[in-house]
Amino acid sequence: MRVTLLKTVSNTIGKRFFATQNVKKVTHCIFDMDGLLLDTETVYKNMITQICAKYGHKYTEELMMKVLGGTEQRLAEILCKDLKLPISPKEFRDELLVLGDTMLANAPFLDGAERLIRHLHKTKVPFALATSSSERSVQTKVAAHKEVFEYFHHMVMGSSDPEVKFGKPNPDIFLVAASRFPEKPKPEKCLVFEDSPHGVTAGISAGMQVVMVPDAHLDKKLTKHATIVLPTLAKFQPEIFGLPPFQ
Repeated sequence: MRVTLLKTVSNTIGKRFFATQNVKKVTHCIFDMDGLLLDTETVYKNMITQICAKYGHKYTEELMMKVLGGTEQRLAEILCKDLKLPISPKEFRDELLVLGDTMLANAPFLDGAERLIRHLHKTKVPFALATSSSERSVQTKVAAHKEVFEYFHHMVMGSSDPEVKFGKPNPDIFLVAASRFPEKPKPEKCLVFEDSPHGVTAGISAGMQVVMVPDAHLDKKLTKHATIVLPTLAKFQPEIFGLPPFQ
């Protein structure tokens, strides 16, 4: 079956995305949120840039890559330390949350995200959310899309969930997400969807396969550890992983 699946990938993916690892059948899916399902990364960049500028510093591309995919706490710790900001990580995070209450509202779905979620729900494939954001931020983001996000079996929010001891690139959040399905699937039966290198590392470290949808400007070297790399979720073919195909 593995050879057949690989042949399918090779014949269908085209030049814009590719498989880098062997693919196997899965039964459950776990999704990141920011930059994958919802178009929030630009908003986060603007929010963090605004806070850094307030204290006379720039939010550089290098710093952005360092914190991408991590928890709010970890982001605040890194920026406060590296930029020697005159505030504590908690104060930085508090400022970020306040800005997020308004700036993160009404973020639209990214290409293919809503279609995939509705398809998995319709075909009764269990799926969950595993985001590094806090519950407060998540509630702001999903408010405009309540119907769709109610389809998720559960949501694990890394910045406020006590069971997630360490954020991405550690595997904790995906292992916790898998454990909360009633069937408690083994890691190899779970398919993770991610956009950040840290998120992909977390999924692979958890023993799961990972579909990566990176930013178009991301260095290709940072995508090589993913199982499959796609330009958008609209290009995802569920049947490659043994899931029901789109009709």
